[in-house]
Amino acid sequence: MYYRFGKVFHFLSVLIFIFVFLYTYAALPDLVVYEIDSQEGLSKIISKNTFFYAVIILFVVLNIILITPGKLIENQSTKNLSKIFPVGDVYRDYILTWIYSFVGIINISLSILCIFVHSINNQNEISSGDFNFFFYLIPVFFVVWIVGLFWILFQKFKSLQSN
Repeated sequence: MYYRFGKVFHFLSVLIFIFVFLYTYAALPDLVVYEIDSQEGLSKIISKNTFFYAVIILFVVLNIILITPGKLIENQSTKNLSKIFPVGDVYRDYILTWIYSFVGIINISLSILCIFVHSINNQNEISSGDFNFFFYLIPVFFVVWIVGLFWILFQKFKSLQSN
């Protein structure tokens, strides 16, 4: 039942990403800078269209690849996964919640990266240094979610050994 909260978080993160990405895309110049060298010079530049398609493709591919295991577990599509995570198992709910929320964290991270690209290209509106806190937050989220995954798997394997 908790995995529905993960699904809602994933859905909201998709909406946040779409909003942030469209806002960023609308504010970008024709040539998009995505990296600044140490002397504050512009070192890597791509076209606005290339940025658009690259980010959309990255977003779609990551969401499809990372949601697929959750859908396989949820729909009991494979025999091995249905044995490991049967319907009604509390760890099935935990792992589904983890998968959907992890994809939500990925989407939020992509949104933060879009805001950073926006800040690089529009220095008069937003300083890129204003987002340092968020860039430190991304690895913290990843570490917490990975530790959570290992905790879920450890508890699941411990329960399988006791049965």
